[in-house]
Amino acid sequence: MFVRKKKNRSGTTSVVVVDKSHGKFKELVTIGISKNKEEINQLVQQGEEWISTYYGTRDIFKEQERIEEENKLINYFISNVENVLLNGTQILLDHVFQFIGFDQIGDDILKHLVTARISQPSSKAATVEYLKSYFDEDVELHNIYRYLDKLHKTQQELVQQISVEHTRKILGGKIGLVFYDVTTLYFETDEGDGFREKGWSKDGKHNLPQVVLGLLVSKDGYPLSYSLFNGSQYEARTMIPIVEDFVNRFELKDFVVVADSGLMNKKNLALLETGGYKYIIGARIKNESERIKQWILSLEKQKGLFHETKKDNTRLIIGYTDERARKDRYNRDKGIKRLRSAYKSGTITKKDINKRGYNKFLELSENVTVKISEDRIRDDEKWDGLKGYITNTHLPADEVCKQYNELWVIERAYRITKGTLEMRPMFHFTPKRIEAHVCICFVAYKVYKELERILKISDINLSVDKVLSIAKTITTIKIRLPSSGTIKTKTMLLTPKHKSISMLFDENFWKTF
Repeated sequence: MFVRKKKNRSGTTSVVVVDKSHGKFKELVTIGISKNKEEINQLVQQGEEWISTYYGTRDIFKEQERIEEENKLINYFISNVENVLLNGTQILLDHVFQFIGFDQIGDDILKHLVTARISQPSSKAATVEYLKSYFDEDVELHNIYRYLDKLHKTQQELVQQISVEHTRKILGGKIGLVFYDVTTLYFETDEGDGFREKGWSKDGKHNLPQVVLGLLVSKDGYPLSYSLFNGSQYEARTMIPIVEDFVNRFELKDFVVVADSGLMNKKNLALLETGGYKYIIGARIKNESERIKQWILSLEKQKGLFHETKKDNTRLIIGYTDERARKDRYNRDKGIKRLRSAYKSGTITKKDINKRGYNKFLELSENVTVKISEDRIRDDEKWDGLKGYITNTHLPADEVCKQYNELWVIERAYRITKGTLEMRPMFHFTPKRIEAHVCICFVAYKVYKELERILKISDINLSVDKVLSIAKTITTIKIRLPSSGTIKTKTMLLTPKHKSISMLFDENFWKTF
């Protein structure tokens, strides 16, 4: 389409818009006629404007047609959508679950329960709803309870075997260090039943029945084994049985047991020696003999400088850090400040006795005079920054200290299992169901830790919790093809955050390890 100037016999010039289509010219419109050159130029300009308007109008119609076609296509697509799943965490955690080797167990219910425990920890009944709503997984509640009994009876051993073998593999074939600690899990009930019993609670719930959980982890906090004990069991008596059981089941050799001072007593040390185990245990240096205490207090306090002495068949190693000294000083000052405020009158009165538990039955007949001992404060200050370790290894003193300080990995394990994975509250009452629930949490923690390791070695600089938060927003669309009835699925990685973890959703990624 173009503007043509056509000479007339009368000497005038006609300005027309011409369209060429299929090799033929067709005059669409005459813009005007004139003899004046300037007017002719103006008419040409008007013709060009007419063409622009014409094309614009035609484009509007074409755009409308295109929109209508797109709407038809979209409606056709939507009408064949079978389901939309918020299953990003399921896809991701299934990969990790299988990568560790837990798929050897062959029960999808375990995989579903572990995924739900990490993604949305809740009761088993709520888990059924979650699995259906988010992952379109039909799992009946009675089948879950039936599976818990099966897990307790036949699969706990295999679960721990898989965890140990995988941990051994990622640590280069050798476990090396074994860290042990215990925690307690309380129940919202008044009466014990022989397994759930009242005892010393690490949660401060001394008036509620509980069970004691002992956990073994490796270097970097990878879970190895666990055991449950009667809630009234003294924690120091749990260490030797679980270590011996672990060694016998998995034929573990050449390793060092690391535990804190709360688990140290003469009987435990003797049993460790008798069993031929190497160990590093926190020492209670203030409970040592007067001779040893005088020796400790005479030592030079310098960070990085270690002192040691022989004690029976072991080495007592003493170290010092400024950081520990500041912490000891802060904790003492905080406690003394509270005491000075509470007992500034110099007496203990009835109002100073808390009414918790059976203290409500206590009664003071007269005020008791008290004072803060400045001598004891000065004596306590002498120990600031000092830490002791007892070991029967031949490791250098600084290495002993370094390995003992890795105990934080098991403390973190308990924080994750009791916090992120919500091991409690437990809505179970029989020992076998309680043990099965703990087993699920054990597997969930192993999957959590393995995902953490994979993120680190893959240079994905995000925490596990952040990755899971992103994965929760990833959807999968299921479409049924009308002609064949075949279901096609597509996982949608749409946002920049999705794309930051996209490699975790690539099948080929998991083949590179």
